This record gives sequence, structure tokens and C-alpha cells, in this order.
Amino acid sequence: MKNLTTSGMILIVASFIIGCSTQDPATTRAAPTPLPGSLTYGGKVVHSPYKPGTIVKNTFLGQFGYRVFERYVVQPDGTLRLTYQTAGPDFLWD
Repeated sequence: MKNLTTSGMILIVASFIIGCSTQDPATTRAAPTPLPGSLTYGGKVVHSPYKPGTIVKNTFLGQFGYRVFERYVVQPDGTLRLTYQTAGPDFLWD
């Protein structure tokens, strides 16, 4: 009887530890990937003249006539890191 209780406790503790160590999929999003027209697509922009931490916005006409909105953050070494990207209808021609 004692062995059953001990193994039951081990199972409960193990499932608790496994449950705590998994990450929420909503918080582990993959970084957006540069599209043709992005500032960093194909390594176009190597260094930015802005201070580190500055947010740089970019808008361009993407695939199928959708307007793409992007936000970059200038890194300490002067490179740009794409942090946000979304697409919507091209409001300029509606």
C-alpha cells in the first residue's frame, strides 16, 4: 500500500512539473519573416542611422494588392529587427 501511495505522489509531482515547464503557444510566436518590399528583405538595410531602440515603420504594396505594415526596432549594433508585420486592403486606392 505504501508503494502505491509513493508512486502515485511521484506521478502527481511529475505531471505538475511537466505542466509548468510547457510554454503557452500564444507567447511563443515566431518572428515575422521579411517579404519582398521589406527593409531587411535579402539583407538590403545593413545599418540604420537612428539611435538604438528607435522604432522604424515601413509600408509597401505586397502580394495581391494588399498593403503591408511593418515595424522594426533598431538594435545596439545598428541593424534592424522586424518585430511586427500585418497586411490589409490597400486603403489608398479604395
